[in-house]
Amino acid sequence: MRKATVILGALALTAFMSCKEKASEKIEATNVEVAAERDEAAKNLPVMSFDRAEHDFGTIEQNTPQETSFVFTNTGNAPLIITNATASCGCTVPDYPKNTPIAPGEQGEIKVKFNGSGMNQVTKTVTVMANTAKGQEMLRIKAFVNPKTNTSAAVGPVRQQ
Repeated sequence: MRKATVILGALALTAFMSCKEKASEKIEATNVEVAAERDEAAKNLPVMSFDRAEHDFGTIEQNTPQETSFVFTNTGNAPLIITNATASCGCTVPDYPKNTPIAPGEQGEIKVKFNGSGMNQVTKTVTVMANTAKGQEMLRIKAFVNPKTNTSAAVGPVRQQ
């Protein structure tokens, strides 16, 4: 037992003595420069600034197609890339410049088509995925949809004689 204590003590003493070197002496200046450049580049991000984030079509008749455009500007200091844009339902379809770099200061456009389905107050969202700090932007369209007026339509099933 005494031998084991002496051996463990010697190992612990050796371990503590070998750590006496200063860690700051092991730092390479080139690695520090590369890390500083990488950190500085990470601060350069695009910023997507929209002219508006919501569009109201007002009162429309059911199944009447509608379209609007959301104009945005890259107000950041790096190229903006939109990777995806999805709508909250199939009745809304966004058209956007997918994977096309938009330089700082340049503008782009996202067209949103809505088929006019639904009834009463309808609100739909479009989620735009991009390489911004937030990673996504939300656009909203809304309309009050009146039922289609068709006086010749019969109510209920029609019986043939």
